Amino acid sequence: MHSIFLRYLDETARQGSIRKAAAVLNVSSTAVNRKIIAVEEQLGVRLLSRTAEGVELTAAGRIVLEHCRRTLMEYRQVQLRLGDIRDLRAAHIGIATIDSVSMEFLPRVLDLFQQEHSATSFTINHCQPEEVMSAVAAGEADIGVSFLLDLHPDVRAVARRGAAIGIILRADHPLAERSSLSVHDIADYTLVRTTDARGRHSIIDQVVTDSMVQSQATLFTNSLPLARQMILAGRGIGLYTRLGFLSELESGSLRFVPLDAQQLNDLRIGVLISSKRPLEPASAVMCDMIADRLKRLNLG
Repeated sequence: MHSIFLRYLDETARQGSIRKAAAVLNVSSTAVNRKIIAVEEQLGVRLLSRTAEGVELTAAGRIVLEHCRRTLMEYRQVQLRLGDIRDLRAAHIGIATIDSVSMEFLPRVLDLFQQEHSATSFTINHCQPEEVMSAVAAGEADIGVSFLLDLHPDVRAVARRGAAIGIILRADHPLAERSSLSVHDIADYTLVRTTDARGRHSIIDQVVTDSMVQSQATLFTNSLPLARQMILAGRGIGLYTRLGFLSELESGSLRFVPLDAQQLNDLRIGVLISSKRPLEPASAVMCDMIADRLKRLNLG
């Protein structure tokens, strides 16, 4: 049914009169009457009972009016949401994320977002997974992207994706064609891994360190760009997710080989927001975009 009819029937029901409805709508009463009669003929039912005092809805008319008002309300809600999106120009979005996300994935999403909303400003901080969680819970960040370990009670994940930690190595490395590797398979090679995933609570330490030979050379660094250059130079093999090496994996210069460690293969990454506070319109659009792009990645 045409949107004009929706307004005509709604106002006629409110006024109890076609003439009064036409006056409110600033159209002729003939136009209102003709439109309603045309829809009655189309539906094959009478919507109005016309009397000398005015009009009353028939049973069919009440059903159609319910549809009209629901449709008009939904349309107004759409208009409000579109207005919010148009007003993103003055928005500021805070994002807390682990470093691998900010290497390539997040810049790609930011580029897409700013094509439509170029004046939106951002604060982006690198954090440890537990710090990402705390920042979102405390309202210091609108959105978090991190491994999903123990969720804070004030935080919820709006998107989840498997993000296994495995071995990153050059395409010409002797182990590059393997379908999977054990900790003992990598014992003779210098291992490049993050400084941040160390300590008694580290899943990597629980899986890898206990099985490594004591003499294995290891390069610990909190710099993912340095780790990437060392791996590309053939100075070691990395212990990371795919996230920080997207371009190299896409081009084929680096390979990802899963490690035979269930705990590392079961890791998941997610998009986090507060469970206590609603997102502002700009942050909601950005959150949806991050979630959508995350789902498209090959992180297995």
